[in-house]
Amino acid sequence: MPPKTQALLEALEAELGAGAVLTGEAVSERAQGIWRPAPLEALAIVRPKNTEEVSFVLKACFEAGQSVIPQGGLTGLVHGADTGPEDLILSLERMNAIEEIDEAGRTVRVQAGVPLQTLQEAVAGQGLSFPLDLGARGSCFLGGNLSTNAGGNRVLRYGMARENTLGVEAVLADGTVIDSLYGMVKNNAGFDLKQLFIGSEGTLGIITRAVLRLREAPGSRLSMLLALPDFPSVTGLLRHLDRGLGGQLSAFEVMWPEFYEAVATAPRCPAPPLPLGSPFYVLAEMLGSDPARDEAWVEAVLAEALEAGLVSDAVLASTGARNEALWALRDSVDVLAAGKPTQVFDVSLPIGAMGAYVETVKAGVAAVDPDARVFTFGHLGDGNLHFVITPRPRSSAEVTAIEAAVYDPLKALRGSVSAEHGIGLEKKPWLGHSRSPAEVKLMQTLREALDPRGILNPGKVC
Repeated sequence: MPPKTQALLEALEAELGAGAVLTGEAVSERAQGIWRPAPLEALAIVRPKNTEEVSFVLKACFEAGQSVIPQGGLTGLVHGADTGPEDLILSLERMNAIEEIDEAGRTVRVQAGVPLQTLQEAVAGQGLSFPLDLGARGSCFLGGNLSTNAGGNRVLRYGMARENTLGVEAVLADGTVIDSLYGMVKNNAGFDLKQLFIGSEGTLGIITRAVLRLREAPGSRLSMLLALPDFPSVTGLLRHLDRGLGGQLSAFEVMWPEFYEAVATAPRCPAPPLPLGSPFYVLAEMLGSDPARDEAWVEAVLAEALEAGLVSDAVLASTGARNEALWALRDSVDVLAAGKPTQVFDVSLPIGAMGAYVETVKAGVAAVDPDARVFTFGHLGDGNLHFVITPRPRSSAEVTAIEAAVYDPLKALRGSVSAEHGIGLEKKPWLGHSRSPAEVKLMQTLREALDPRGILNPGKVC
């Protein structure tokens, strides 16, 4: 190790204390992510306990020209937190305090290392909810949710991470602390600086704390698993449910038949809740206030949908266990891989174009690999689709060709190559499909202005 690097690590350990700087086997015994069991590679893992220590670390690294990769729960899918042997990892795992729950203002102030599920459970005890929700809720950190502008299952009603964040505290590359921890919904005092950091994947600064918006906990939760005859019925049902349920529709998840068959049969599921063979399946959710009234309300709206031919079969769940059983189908994405290599995609596009787009993607994938299986599902209510394609093509050229089959049709539709997973390294070559050269240049200009030495998550995004 060069003397300059050794001196940096010694200075960090002296400031942060014993156990704060991990090296050697303490690094390699960790995995690269929850989906990637290979040993982690890095110069060191530095684990600050508070914002002041984050500031010290970044100032020291900035002066030394040391690359810094922020890491949270490592649940990302675009290689946005990948490291090499010369990178220093800044882990926020010890910054895991829920600092204040303001019941009157319905806000919560948290450190960035709090897991999403931990926050959800904490505020539930106060009769409140934090509506951001996704399958990795038990592992992902709130700082990562904000830095990738996470979406998840309930964007239709509550919006992305941006819409649920009132303020952030972030540390710039040179150690400067930006305190924008405001708790107001309305705040037009100049530029909304928090938006610089939300969705920037740790390239503009490190989010250390946040003030998040809470909602009243729902008094009822009803889930509907529905079989539909065609794609026009899917889009028609979305409007029907949203209108008929008075804006209380919180989720609208679509599953193509290949996906439904994979998650609704053994070994994942003893028996399908609805018979196989329908062209489309939808998992919808209503969050309301009165269980008895809301169940009758949903039943009436579904009866109208059945009579109109929008729905061919339905299952309604109103209890906690039955709700969770239906949502377990949607969350069982891991069964699709079943030990096989896969390619995973996350895109967004106009809802009305989704049916034809999926058929175009399937044809494009088949032209590259006739044996590939394409599993399609997503948050259709907010224009977000996911593909899991297996087995992964064996050559890099085939990998790129599969990516082109998914991404190229989005250009004409003005869609996005990333709906909620970020860009990272994996999607960086395709960023130009969704951002103009002028937009990419502006991103680079902002990055250079805030991090002139390029130490924060170098090589990622743009």
